Amino acid sequence: MPISRRNILSLVAAASVAPPAWAAAVDPFSQRSIGSPKAPVTAIECFSLTCPHCAHFATAVMPDVKAKLVDTGKLQIIYHDYPLDQIALMAAQVARSLPAAEYYPFIEALFASQDDWAYRAQQTTQDYQNLIFKYAALAGMDRTDYNAALSNQKLADFITSEESYASQFWHVDSTPSFIINGTLYHGDIAEDYNSFAATITSEAAKK
Repeated sequence: MPISRRNILSLVAAASVAPPAWAAAVDPFSQRSIGSPKAPVTAIECFSLTCPHCAHFATAVMPDVKAKLVDTGKLQIIYHDYPLDQIALMAAQVARSLPAAEYYPFIEALFASQDDWAYRAQQTTQDYQNLIFKYAALAGMDRTDYNAALSNQKLADFITSEESYASQFWHVDSTPSFIINGTLYHGDIAEDYNSFAATITSEAAKK
């Protein structure tokens, strides 16, 4: 999945409006979400940035979900990290170290370019760090802030504790998984827009 021009433009646009020294004001532990908190349906998405099924949802299904459900006020999506490996954890730390407004464009770009940064053969840890930095730089992050994000052990512990919480209390055991108005749904609803939209409609009807 090569990164698209739309993803690049989203990151560049976000970076162009970032105020100087934004890193000092970022709260990496706060909620990352899109959509109105007043939406009748809330979906907590448990995802891993190295999961190909999550990438499929983000690139093939999410554009319609955002346009038809999120932007119309029918759905709020809350992002819940569930990293499947150390590379996903690294990427999640970087994503959460960006301003909240740049979070969605950044993970959208990472999913669209997953083959580029996550699955090249014979990559070392340093290779992963350099490849992810390409996209962080487009979002306005310099190398100093990037290195600080990767070395933030408190943030890494927070992300792994969120993963443990999802496993223990929501019984999540795969990605993507969705907690929709309190009910667990597995990744089969994320295979196409119609399946996902039908689930959202069903949950909205219960209220």
